[in-house]
Amino acid sequence: MEIASPELISKYESVIGLEVHVQLSTRTKIFCGCPTSFGAAPNSNVCPVCCGLPGALPVLSRQAVELAIRGALALNCEIRPVSVFARKNYFYPDSPKGYQISQFDLPFAEWGYVDVVVNGEAKRIKVTRVHMEDDAGKSLHEGFRDSAKYTYVDLNRSGTPLIEIVSEPDMRSSDEAFAYLTELKQSIQFVEASTCDMEKGHLRCDANVSVRPWGQQELGTKVEIKNLNSFRFLREAIDYEIARQVGVIESGGKIHQETRLFNPDLGITVGMRSKEQAHDYRYFPEPDLAPLKIGDKWLTSIKSTMPELPAIRRARFATEFGLKEYDAQVLTANRPLADYFEAVAKVAGDPKIAANWVMGDLAALLKTSNKDIENSPVSAQHLGELVALIVKGELTGKLAKEVLPKMFESGDPAAVIVEREGLKTISDTGELERMIDEIIAANPKQVTEYRSGKVTLMGFFVGQVMKNSRGQANPAVVNDLVKAKLG
Repeated sequence: MEIASPELISKYESVIGLEVHVQLSTRTKIFCGCPTSFGAAPNSNVCPVCCGLPGALPVLSRQAVELAIRGALALNCEIRPVSVFARKNYFYPDSPKGYQISQFDLPFAEWGYVDVVVNGEAKRIKVTRVHMEDDAGKSLHEGFRDSAKYTYVDLNRSGTPLIEIVSEPDMRSSDEAFAYLTELKQSIQFVEASTCDMEKGHLRCDANVSVRPWGQQELGTKVEIKNLNSFRFLREAIDYEIARQVGVIESGGKIHQETRLFNPDLGITVGMRSKEQAHDYRYFPEPDLAPLKIGDKWLTSIKSTMPELPAIRRARFATEFGLKEYDAQVLTANRPLADYFEAVAKVAGDPKIAANWVMGDLAALLKTSNKDIENSPVSAQHLGELVALIVKGELTGKLAKEVLPKMFESGDPAAVIVEREGLKTISDTGELERMIDEIIAANPKQVTEYRSGKVTLMGFFVGQVMKNSRGQANPAVVNDLVKAKLG
């Protein structure tokens, strides 16, 4: 099969929509009391309800509903006051009931949006709907052994609560899809509706991709790429599929509606099953669950606990703290990091310097020790105090870089370490003048050259003072005094 060249691809407009499944951070499953803990022994977190045994009745989890609402509000959705659960009928080994409890024509949330910036241009991507459902189990496939292939079913995941987030087909490139999924993930994490841990399957994505000649209003035939479990794979799969579809059309072929899988080892999508005929799931209202009613009082209560969303926080960091767009983006990558930085900035007295220390030296220490910001041995208060010493001129930046690792190792505040090891900045002019006089007397040749016009030697004299003072001399004061002495 021929893959289209960039020149041919440029003749077509790609149309992309995403369906994102997010596992909610509940303690128990959506319709029973079984735990949702990851990594338990196979088929140990199960009961008659999530195993689909006859006579077992589902009971909707209030916590799941509240987290679902928080996730939908994070995506600017409208919450429907009455929604209905439905049975979605299909038969797979890992679906013990023979159907999934989901929401069909009356989801609990709809008409939201996610704002992204791609290549410097802002774009709003609309969210069609968000609905709740329970997850299926997991099939584990074992390779050929004794000429037989074995498949095992683990039902621990069966019944875990999900929200499915369906976008409009508003994206036109893999970069836009990447930006949309990034912003969606950050927003869901900020409101603590889900960890969105892709390695544990807490966030999974399907991409619907089609192409059409530029200017054509009619949509092309879409192909669904299932189970994309990383951001890199999402981008690679979409780019490949666009090139494949254009190649098929340009060679006179026809795109067939189908489901495909992405092979990351080969970097290609491969056919999974045809979807030429719409699958009849025979939806009907779930007879064992009453309609879900979300009253104004309950909704207002949930809204009152919503944190500041990442997009709003980024904008505030830029205006309130004067941060660059990139720095604000990095510092709002997750809520614990944003909270930590803001606490440091309030103590430090200079948010820009605080940002550099959080993103630079502290981040390097955390990475080396395999810790995250929530487990930092250096508290936000202590890092803020260290930066404040720099801002006030009581500690040089060079010495601060020696102090921070000692804070990281011991947990002691900066002031204690500075006092204990005698690292406080020397700003006393009398003491500094004595050092400068000694250096000038010891370097007559450099003094003569400087006074003859070789002003770059200023750095030599300042460097000698810093060396003799073990880096403790106040650089600003040293510069002024050296200029005066040599003038």
